[in-house]
Order: sequence, then structure tokens, then C-alpha cells
Amino acid sequence: MPNVAPYGSWQSPLSAKDVAAAGRRIADLVADGNDLYWGETRPDEGGRVTLMRRDADGAMAEILPAPFNARTRVHEYGGGAFTVADGIVYFSNFADQRLYRLATGGTPVALTAPGSWRYADGVVDNPRNRMICVREDHSSGDHEPANELVAIDLTTGDVRALVTGDDFYASPRLSPDGSRLCWLAWNHPDMPWDATTLHIADIAADGTLANPRAIAGGPDISIYGPQWSPAGILHFISDTSGWWNLYRLDSSGTTTPLWPLAGDFGLPLWNFGIATYGFSGGDIISTYGPAGARKLARISADGTPPHPIPLPYTELGTIRVVAARAYMTAAGPSTPSELVAVDLATGIHNVLHCPSASGLDAAYVSAPTSITYPSGGGTAHAFYYAPRNLDFAAPAHEKPPLIVISHGGPTGSTSTAYSPAIQFWTTRGFAVLDVNYRGSTGYGRLYRNALRDNWGLADVEDCENGARFLADHGDVDPARMVIRGGSAGGYTTLCALTFGDTFRAGASHYGIGDLEALARETHKFEARYLDRLIGPYPERRDIYVARSPINHVDHLKNPMIFFQGLEDKVVPPAQAEAMVAALKAKGIPVAYVPFAGEQHGFRRAENIIRALEAELCFYGRVLGFSPADKIEPVEIDNLD
Repeated sequence: MPNVAPYGSWQSPLSAKDVAAAGRRIADLVADGNDLYWGETRPDEGGRVTLMRRDADGAMAEILPAPFNARTRVHEYGGGAFTVADGIVYFSNFADQRLYRLATGGTPVALTAPGSWRYADGVVDNPRNRMICVREDHSSGDHEPANELVAIDLTTGDVRALVTGDDFYASPRLSPDGSRLCWLAWNHPDMPWDATTLHIADIAADGTLANPRAIAGGPDISIYGPQWSPAGILHFISDTSGWWNLYRLDSSGTTTPLWPLAGDFGLPLWNFGIATYGFSGGDIISTYGPAGARKLARISADGTPPHPIPLPYTELGTIRVVAARAYMTAAGPSTPSELVAVDLATGIHNVLHCPSASGLDAAYVSAPTSITYPSGGGTAHAFYYAPRNLDFAAPAHEKPPLIVISHGGPTGSTSTAYSPAIQFWTTRGFAVLDVNYRGSTGYGRLYRNALRDNWGLADVEDCENGARFLADHGDVDPARMVIRGGSAGGYTTLCALTFGDTFRAGASHYGIGDLEALARETHKFEARYLDRLIGPYPERRDIYVARSPINHVDHLKNPMIFFQGLEDKVVPPAQAEAMVAALKAKGIPVAYVPFAGEQHGFRRAENIIRALEAELCFYGRVLGFSPADKIEPVEIDNLD
């Protein structure tokens, strides 16, 4: 018989330490011949990203010694931190942002000179003994560092600019014969999911680029993931149809859609180095689908109908295709992210590596239910997780408290991949609603653009309506609904608590309280992001003032807790600290948990643990239950 205890007070088999330990994940998967390389995050090593290799015989080893950390800060979000050619690894080291060379069995040797430069998304040009990559130049000290495509001599480390003039670059890719280079470029105020241009140039005898030309993209068209087939045919993903679909550039210069589909093959370009398709012979092996239901398929070059490849996963990450095998990261509702190999002839998949165990017996896992509900004159999307713990039941007639999660971005998405951070709550007796509000990726450009000019309105409305939808159906306690979110999700959280009355309390993780300060202070990549989401600044300063929670603390009446990295350059600590000071002055219960050494998101195990436990303690105090966990109390001002 299960123990009877109030929701929120259940003893969970999943501790905050387990959640932190599960933070090991795979990033930047790269193939070099038959060898695989990937980055692997290590929360227990201060968030260091090490490098792993699996050779053709299946032997696996860590190849990057501490304290080296394969992580780039280009665009602050990074990705594409390393590349490999003929067994030589070239990686960006986080501490100094220099490029290093790592030979098999050796130790890293600096390639580029020390300075205020950052590198990402590289490809090795072996015949010319160089690497072509994106470089971000901070040497001027300007708020807007220069971005460019450069060639780096692999012997001397000398750097030569190849392409300049645009605000941003990504995805430099060499044709198989080395005669042509393609790349993406875009300019303020566009983000890469708003408008990008795909360029091609010939490579001259002296290594410079000749005859550069734009071949796809432009205003209100987003291009993603250009790649050359083994035959030297350029492929790319475009949302010209309203969905990120696959296209081929024909010899005539025309583009041909390969599988017109009301589904997304691409992703928002927050991070470099993510591939959603590859080539097996003349065929394309691609992932596609909505958030929380990604699939795999073979798209034949001969025009026959695409052939789905069934897999027991709902989240498919970076894919690399080598001959008749596809390698990718994959996860499911009860399966942590793991590295898998798919035999393309048989469809059989094998798990090669799982960096972290789930820490939770599958019988305790709350499975997500995809729900849609009316909001804003249309339909919003979310995943619902009911409380689940085999050892406990709630008293009769009690409804569970609800945590609504607003994801970051806001041009991002949540998924149905196993999340120990969600199961941390459900096993303690919370219901969780993970919302893909308007503006989220995975539902086509129209849904993504629905947040334009409406940030702080449409996202809040979708979160509120999702919570009310569950309360109206008797699934949760309407008096104990809270909202939490990080970064852009933190802004949604603050807006919901400032301008609405649906939620009893909230937790902001490095969230935005002052839109004007964000517009003035944030980094280059997002410096004009708000032009689309709010309006141009300072021309529409009135909207920035109206939608900034910091200007309306007189409306606040419910408790809040804030978590903040003190080295955050995306959302500086002053944002959280201003909100905390305002709440203190008004006498509203508020807690502030800062973390030294953390940036935008928490990577260190001890900080992940403290943030979870402090948030649980906070909810217990304001919602009226006693957590079963023995945790360090969090100081809450203005709470008797």
C-alpha cells in the first residue's frame, strides 16, 4: 500500500544530486572516417566539456585532459567547438578561446595566438593546410564585435580573412573536391530563423574566394544547414514554404524541394555545428518532425517516396552518416540522451554510449501527454506530466500543485525527451505543464512568427491558458499553480506574475525584468532580437517600458525566487538584482540565489543541486507543504 501524504511532500527516489549527475550530455558529434568524436559535458568537473573518441573497432576513450574545456563563446551560445581531420582534433578552449591542435595520444598545443578572438564551426581544408571557420573579433572592445569567415594556417596559426561585411556568419562548408565554399550570412535586425542568405564562391589558386554569389534565402526566408553531397551537389533547408524543408541546388541554378512536408527538418540556429541530415550514397538520411516527435527517414535521390526508419525515440539530435550507418544522439520519454548507431539497410539500432543514467526506475517516470488547447484565437501546444510515485498517494480529494514551465529562447522549444529536472518535481507530487507557446520552433514559420511584436503577451497568455485548461478539467489545484522559466522563459515568468493573476508564485532563472536594459546591454547576437519581438528601440521605447516588469512592481503581489549566474553576459545580474530590490522594498516575499562563476545557465553540479533544492524549499514555504528532503533552507525576505 502506498503511503498517504500531501502532494509536494512525497519522498522521491530521484535526488537533486541525481539530476546534476544526469547533466552529462553529448554535444558536437563529428565523424572522421569511421571514427566518432563528441563533446561531453561534465557538471561534476565544473561544467567542463571534454572530448571523447570511439574508433572503428568500438573502443572508446576520453582524449582531452583536464583542465582543457572544448567550448566556444561565439554568439555566447557556442556549439561547433571542434572539428577533426585525419585523426587530428582542432578545438576551442574555453578559458582563453584560442584554437588548439590535439594529435592522437598527444597533448593539446595552441594553434592561434592569444588575443580577443573566438572561433567556431570550422572545416579543415587539407589540400591548402588550413581550417576555415567563423571568427568573432573582440579586440576593438566594441559592444558589436566583428564577425567574419577566416582561414587559419594549420602550421603557423596565421589568420587570413576570407569573407567580411555581414553582421553574422555560419556553416562554412567545402565541396568534396575543395573547389567551392558555401556559407550562411545574415544581418541586424534579423535573427537566423528570420532571414539568412546562402552564398557560394569558387576557391582561387591562392586560396581566396572568387565569384561569390547568393543562391538562396533573403528577406523573410531562413536557410539552415547547407551541406554538399558526395557528388558535389549542394543541399540546404529553407522555410520558403512556411516549413523548414529540404532543397537541392541543381546544375541549372534552380532549387528543387526534395520532400514537401508540413514539418520542420531544420532548427533555430542558436548553436553552431548541429546537423539534421547526412548522405548515404545518393540518398539523404534526415530527421524531421514537430517538437517532441522527431523522426528519421531515408529520402531517395531517384524520386521514390521517402522511407521512414522507425526508432523508439522522440528526440533526435545531431546526425552523422558514414556509409551505411547513421550515428546520432537520441532520447525518449523514459530514455536519457544516448549515442546510437542505425544500420540503414536493416533499420536496426544499437546504443553505443549513454553518458548518464536516468537515476530513476522507469516505473516511477511520469510520461508526457501532448495536449493542445485554445489560446489567443488559435491553438497552443504543451506536454503534461502528472504526479507519479509508486510509493505515495495523496489524501482523498486533494488536487496536485502545478508547475508551468516556460522554455527559453523564446525561439526554442521543449520536447518529450526524458528530463530528470521534470521528474524531480513529478516524483514529489507536482504536476508539470511544459509549454510550447506561440513563437516556439517545430510548428512551422507561421507559429514561430506569432510572437512577433507580442513577446510578453502571447507567451504569457499561452502559459496562463494552459494552466487554466488543466484546472478546468480538474487535473490540478487552481490555488497552487506556479510558473518557472529560464532566460526568455524567466521573462515570461516575470510578466505572468506582474501583469496576471493566474499563478500563486514563480521562479525566474536568469530571467529578464528590464527590456530596455536588455536592449542596451546584451551581446551582439541578440542585440536586435527585440526589434522583432517588441519593436525597434529606442523608437518604440513606450512598449519596452510598458512590458518591462521592473516598471510595474506595484502590480506584484505574489512571492518569487531568483537564480542568477554572476558572469552572465546574455542577461546580466543587474536584471535579477533590480527585481529583487523592488520586491523587497514592496514587502513581497522574495529570495535571491546568485552563483559565482556561472554564466547563462548553470553547469556546475553543486549549483544545479542548490538551485533545485532551494526552489523546492521555496515552494514548500509559500504553498504550505513540507518537503521530505533534508535540504539547506533558502532565505526568503518578507515571509513571516
